[in-house]
Amino acid sequence: QVQLTESGGGLVQPGGSLRLSCAASYRTFAALPLGWFRQTAGKGREFVAAITSDTHYADAVKGRFSISRDNVNNTVYLQMNNLKPEDTAVYFCAAATAGTHPRSSYYDTRRRYDSWGQGTRVTVSS
Repeated sequence: QVQLTESGGGLVQPGGSLRLSCAASYRTFAALPLGWFRQTAGKGREFVAAITSDTHYADAVKGRFSISRDNVNNTVYLQMNNLKPEDTAVYFCAAATAGTHPRSSYYDTRRRYDSWGQGTRVTVSS
């Protein structure tokens, strides 16, 4: 498994931006499929974005969020722009250590992942 540590959450006004970071401890990070999910009270953990050598997004965030990775520093990022109150949630990064499928769209569901961070809270409110 992978140890994952998220940071960067906080309070932001609607229309604002935040960048979440997730540092990973894993020897072959560059080959690791990674994703971001979010969870609100009373709802399950929903897919936000995934990255392999390409990227894939949930419809709700497409055009506003961007996932990227730094394979030198073993970090995955989620840049969130034009934030809306409905983006308020706890955001989790995830890794699929057994993942071998090359397309990021394959990793748009929780069951593809075996390692999770502790989460970072994002609140969008005026």
